[in-house]
Amino acid sequence: MRHGLTHLMSGAALLALSACVVAPAPDLSPRPEPRAEAPAPSAESQAFARYYRSVEARLVSDGLLRTDGGQTDAPFSAATLAANFERIALYDEYTLSGGRFVQQQTPSRLRRWEQPVRIEAHFGRSVDAAQQAEDRSVLSTYASRLARVTGHPISTVTSGGNFHVLYLDRDDQRSVGELVRRLVPGVGPETIAEIEALPRSTFCSVYAFSESGSRPVYVAAIAIIRDEHPSLLRRSCVHEEVAQGLGLPNDSPAARPSIFNDDEEFALLTPHDELLLRILYDRRLSPGLQPAQARPLVRTIAEELLGGPS
Repeated sequence: MRHGLTHLMSGAALLALSACVVAPAPDLSPRPEPRAEAPAPSAESQAFARYYRSVEARLVSDGLLRTDGGQTDAPFSAATLAANFERIALYDEYTLSGGRFVQQQTPSRLRRWEQPVRIEAHFGRSVDAAQQAEDRSVLSTYASRLARVTGHPISTVTSGGNFHVLYLDRDDQRSVGELVRRLVPGVGPETIAEIEALPRSTFCSVYAFSESGSRPVYVAAIAIIRDEHPSLLRRSCVHEEVAQGLGLPNDSPAARPSIFNDDEEFALLTPHDELLLRILYDRRLSPGLQPAQARPLVRTIAEELLGGPS
């Protein structure tokens, strides 16, 4: 799994939510009460921070977590781009079985957002003001990039969001269930249990939700970002989880240069990944398409994006 990440996309099971999720009221986006001084992190949270610092240092020293985009040494063809899109957008990495998310590659349907995506940041007690300002800046810049790439309205908001990014340390993670239920009414107990119990090996995760009885169109999402992460892993988690929550739920060992790959080579969204998002939000595709239905359209779009067959 990439970076030790586990991406628990509820799209694998399309957890049913009521229509009220579409336009949440401001009081569904609570924040912790201001504190004069954050509580001291637990021994476990401190151990997490030491572990993630060592992981980032090791990966960088090994030439991984690249931020250059791979344009100089990772060429790809239209056929490769189309194949990567099919595996990443039209297969699920996880499925819900026995009340737990289990890693299993499963053919699925195309899923994406139709309503505007309003990304809202939420911070646990451990995140100080300077870090919050940095996180908001990273998220805002990234949202603008995603909107430009997809042609879909994507922005950051301070309240009334429908894509919630939660920055939590281990201590706040254990009791975040009440907040999650308030942000996404109707969320299932299995999702709450997974979020509160995410192990150290799961660096970050995202859950995207569709309305009950509708086409597979997302109406809400929650991403979990560990506050114990050092800077590059923190940004890497934001890039991958938010992009996955837009409708790219899977990873592929063949995808390069890409963050949707478990090899840990690239940390941030690459030009290849931007093309995947452009294909995903191309209006010639529609939510619900299965791999065989989407394949010829995806190949045509990929060829157009790369200037012809290859």
